[in-house]
Amino acid sequence: MDAKRTHPKASQHAVDLDAACRQRRAKADHVVTLLTAGDPLADAVIAELDLYGPQARNALDAGLRHGLTSVDRPLPAAVTALLREVEATPAWVDPLLLHRGDVVSQSVPPMWFALCSITCALAYGYASPATARVLAGTGRPEDTAARRLAETGVWVRQTIRPGGLLRGRPGYVATVEARLAHARTRATSLTEWDRGARGLPVGQLDMARTWLGFTLVAFQALTAVGIDISPEEERSLYRYWSYVAHLLGLDERLHQDVVDHAGARRLRHLLDSLTAAPDENSTTMTAAMAGAQAHSMAEAPGAVLSEEQLRHLIDSVLRQACGEEWAVRLGIHGTPADLDLMPLIKQLNRQARHWQTYSSASAQEARRRSLEGSRPELRAAALACDTSCRRNAGAVRPEAWAA
Repeated sequence: MDAKRTHPKASQHAVDLDAACRQRRAKADHVVTLLTAGDPLADAVIAELDLYGPQARNALDAGLRHGLTSVDRPLPAAVTALLREVEATPAWVDPLLLHRGDVVSQSVPPMWFALCSITCALAYGYASPATARVLAGTGRPEDTAARRLAETGVWVRQTIRPGGLLRGRPGYVATVEARLAHARTRATSLTEWDRGARGLPVGQLDMARTWLGFTLVAFQALTAVGIDISPEEERSLYRYWSYVAHLLGLDERLHQDVVDHAGARRLRHLLDSLTAAPDENSTTMTAAMAGAQAHSMAEAPGAVLSEEQLRHLIDSVLRQACGEEWAVRLGIHGTPADLDLMPLIKQLNRQARHWQTYSSASAQEARRRSLEGSRPELRAAALACDTSCRRNAGAVRPEAWAA
């Protein structure tokens, strides 16, 4: 006879529920305090780079690529503190995970990774008026969107590659540089920012939206085109991206208990409740980004869809990933029935995904092909990204600091 399963008493249920409610209320209260929070350490580094000049920038570059101990001269206090922080890998990080990279994202074919992960992550960020307003003021929306697509594509592909986040590797360096670029943007935009506006430009909550963009939102989009992942793959994805969040300077209390899509949806609901509705800057940047992505993919060697078909496909994916309400606010239109390829695409991708994950050998081969397929994109955009990241993170004055 099977042993009878024991159930918690009603009082125990009440205690557990009460504790869970208190924990969620505490997190919600903390998130509210982050509406005007930046990244104090990165902000201090930007101030030091401006104060001490190119020598500080060069020393920081050397420290990122070769380690703090490789720098044979005194460093400014904030630069030293930043290098110590990013070099101190948290105890919860699995070293094997870093050596393997983000195997879940690696398994996504390059075309779908670009169309779903990168496009939808950017759109979710643009849905925040604070982010969209800053970007809309940096030049023509079409030019800004194309540049951001290239830079983001390089960064995320460097980040997910095997060993990409190991100390000194391209993904590690690029992620810390992105953190400093955010701080640079805050420093330059706050001079004209309306302090009465809701939130802080590129603050903690917008950085959390970026993080959710490449986890929850991206994989909602991939599900829409028939590329599903298992519960274990979900957990692996969030374990890896928790370390990305650490390097980006995201407040740990925002992501430490997000271990799967369910937890990410709770965080997204909380962030969305604190974020103003998309405005005209949001719709402008989203449209420019979707247009730039469709044009780029239509011009790629071997493209089989026209720019118009790709634009309709991108709009369909964005509606699925962002939800109907946000899609309408972002000006994302529905796709005409005669141009809607989603049902066919979803069926074909599910069939392909089945055979790609049929065995460990086929899954490894799928990851290998995906990584190889991304190399031309990396080569094409690497120079532009590196130049822009340095310009945004390290605008300096010519003085040198005194030891």
